Amino acid sequence: MTLKDLKIDSTWTLFLDRDGVINKRIVGDYIRSWEQFIFLPGLPEAISALSKLFGKIIVVSNQQGIGKGLMTDEDVELIHQRMIEEIGSSGGRINKAYHSPFLEQEKSIHRKPNVGMGLTARKDFPDIRYKKSIMAGDSLSDMIFGRKLGMKTVFLSDDKHIIHKGHPFIDFVFKDLYTFSTELTKSINTKNVPHVH
Repeated sequence: MTLKDLKIDSTWTLFLDRDGVINKRIVGDYIRSWEQFIFLPGLPEAISALSKLFGKIIVVSNQQGIGKGLMTDEDVELIHQRMIEEIGSSGGRINKAYHSPFLEQEKSIHRKPNVGMGLTARKDFPDIRYKKSIMAGDSLSDMIFGRKLGMKTVFLSDDKHIIHKGHPFIDFVFKDLYTFSTELTKSINTKNVPHVH
């Protein structure tokens, strides 16, 4: 399967993980305030390009630092508000950002790899079709989340170990969101070029 085979258009939805996909992770800690939130290189441009291709872009993020008492729901919502504004001012769009405050051991349906955030998104946007959705993330729990809902999955990583081993839940692999957006735009634009005989 190639990107071109997906036939992506404005009826499709892109689900994105946040930490390690949109912004730099803080290893061993959590982003607790906007001051700590740093976009990855090429990110605003990537989302701007993806906004032209997908009807909706939805962020789904595990934030168990809330469950650990390190930050509040309000802290995360403020970060997401600023993130959406910044992306908007660069010509991009995020329709909504969801987060899960639950601890891993709580096994909540709303914590990836469980599908609660995806179900909530469809309740809020009833025209979302999982079969016409892509989940892009940098962890296997993102891939499992996407696959459980019947989405295509894009693994954003240069972790040679996982990539070489291959994984049944990974459909495509790209180094980062910028590379994915570039390749996807290319695959869609070449589709429209008339063949000259």
